[in-house]
Amino acid sequence: MDNIYEALRESHDLQRKLCRQLVRIKPDDPRAQEVFSELRIELAAHAAAEERFLYAPILLDDLGLKPSRHALAEHHEIDECVEALGKARKKPQAWLELAKKLSHEVHHHLKEEETKFFQLSGKILSDRQKSSLAGKYRRDLKRMRAVEA
Repeated sequence: MDNIYEALRESHDLQRKLCRQLVRIKPDDPRAQEVFSELRIELAAHAAAEERFLYAPILLDDLGLKPSRHALAEHHEIDECVEALGKARKKPQAWLELAKKLSHEVHHHLKEEETKFFQLSGKILSDRQKSSLAGKYRRDLKRMRAVEA
C-alpha cells in the first residue's frame, strides 16, 4: 500500500540527484541552466504539495506544531538559495558557491525530514490518512510541476 512517505521519498531522491549534478557541472556548461531549472521546478512543486498534504495536517496536532514550523522555515531558506542562484547566472564563482550552499540546504532538510519529521508525523497520522495523503500529494506534485515549468 502506497503512503505519503514513499511518495515524498521519490521526489527527495530526484532532488538529491539534481543537487549532485548541479554542484558537479561547470557554471558555463550549457546544461547548468537546464539542471538548475529542473531542480528549481522540482523544489517548488515538491514544497507546495508537501506543505499542503503533510505539513498542514501535522500543524493541527500540538506535537507537530514546532517541527512543522521548522520544516516550513527550511523550505523558505531553500527558496532564498534558489532565488540567489538564479541571479548569479553570469558569475561563475558565485554560481558555484551558491550551488553548493543550495545543495547543502536541500540535503540537510531532506535528511532531517526523513529521520525526524517522518517518524513524528507517522505517530500522528493514521494508516488510512497516510495512504490518502499519498494520492493527494502525487496529484498536486504533478500539477505544480506544470505550474512551475
